[in-house]
Amino acid sequence: MTECFLEMKNITKQYPGVTALDDVSLTVQKGVIHAIVGENGAGKSTIMKILSGEIPHGSFSGEILFQGKPYNVKSIKKGVENGITIIHQELALSPHLSIAENIFLGNEIHKNGVIDWGKMRLKAIEITEKVGLNEDVSTPIKNIGIGKRQLVEIAKALTKDVKLLILDEPTSALNEKDSENLLRLLLNLKEGGLTSILISHKLQEIIQVADTLTILRDGKSVDTLEASEISEDRIIKGMVGREITNRFPKREHSIGDTILEVKNWNVYHPQNTARKIIDNISINIRKGEVVGIAGIMGTGRTEFAMSVFGKSYGANITGEIYINGKKEELKTVEKAIKKGIAYVSEDRKGLGLILINNILKNITLPNLEKVSKKTVINNHEEILQTGNYVDALKIKCSTILQDVKNLSGGNQQKTVLAKWLFCEPQIFILDEPTRGIDVGAKQDVYGIINQLAAEGKAILFISSELPEILGICDRIYVMNKGKIAAEMENQNVTQEDIMKLLI
Repeated sequence: MTECFLEMKNITKQYPGVTALDDVSLTVQKGVIHAIVGENGAGKSTIMKILSGEIPHGSFSGEILFQGKPYNVKSIKKGVENGITIIHQELALSPHLSIAENIFLGNEIHKNGVIDWGKMRLKAIEITEKVGLNEDVSTPIKNIGIGKRQLVEIAKALTKDVKLLILDEPTSALNEKDSENLLRLLLNLKEGGLTSILISHKLQEIIQVADTLTILRDGKSVDTLEASEISEDRIIKGMVGREITNRFPKREHSIGDTILEVKNWNVYHPQNTARKIIDNISINIRKGEVVGIAGIMGTGRTEFAMSVFGKSYGANITGEIYINGKKEELKTVEKAIKKGIAYVSEDRKGLGLILINNILKNITLPNLEKVSKKTVINNHEEILQTGNYVDALKIKCSTILQDVKNLSGGNQQKTVLAKWLFCEPQIFILDEPTRGIDVGAKQDVYGIINQLAAEGKAILFISSELPEILGICDRIYVMNKGKIAAEMENQNVTQEDIMKLLI
């Protein structure tokens, strides 16, 4: 019989006005990959914070047994000492230090207080080979891609005698190839006896690697499935409490005149100005149209979007932008906003929100003129307007004065959308708007996009996920190596058609 490795019994965690976990029980067997799924706000992050020691013992009720013994840690350091390591979605690496230095940061090999650099380098080479990272360990982290950084984080964990590895959305920022490599590594580590907990919104990945799965909904554990029972339909029904028969809501297509046209757009790297990032791109979007840009990470999609949005990325930018047929000079973000362009960044925490501010301030900040008179903010109007957007977008929160850092990923993303809706733009540039959010929140976002299109807005939709490109876009540009490889109407187009253009 498989050994019971981790047991969480009747865990309840409350915050002011919110029950994050409500009598949750979870059992993980030794040497398996155990997946945890749930909508944003279901309690996944809270469980992981409890296990890692970020939420200390004594601040929640219930009992935890790890390797058959009570597990009562009160800090992340104690959690690591007990063999539990968590790798967060936002990687904790120092960009200017080398791979080897990052792997052993805080855990350096030393003798008599002096770091043994030679021994540390040899150990780093050994462990990077184990995780499949083929890079010189003296390479700075800033010089390797996000997929390889994930491997550095795993290598870092393995130096600490990890017994339980927790991965929070490990593939959310990875392309398809890097995702496959990471999942293959998890399976290899399982063969070596390592137990893992995997949190992911990518259901196909869970089906591919999970031995067991726990579904959370509204802070409660609602189902636990064995590998043979796991299917997309079963997971989705458990997560949202109902069947979702149409993942991509249908809409009536009413497409009008061209709103945005970008002609012969060229962008160079902001530091290395001899390096061309965007090469002579021309696109257009019409009223009521959702236009997709498909492409793998690193093809220049985000750089293109940011350069159009007030030249917020790049150097030596050339080309022309027309809005409603009139040529515009959008030299700053402020001018782009005033001309009716909104940009929803793929990095909602770094570029989309002010995490230490509340929902109200985040939503109204880009357009304070709307709730002020002669530079004096009308607090009543600000509260009323914010409440309307929170209700319309179904943002789950205790109050509009809740700090956005305490919202789930899906509700943070809805707050970003609310912020731009408050500006009343005519053009929306949506860069990976569903990254790291659950299937229910994704459907809400798709519904918002459909509503914007119905109102005659022009939407540029950038995504790495081909099913959603095909599911919601009217027309598709395929981008490869900074160029437009193809333009196609979304009629009988398949994922294979697009993939051929990406290789």
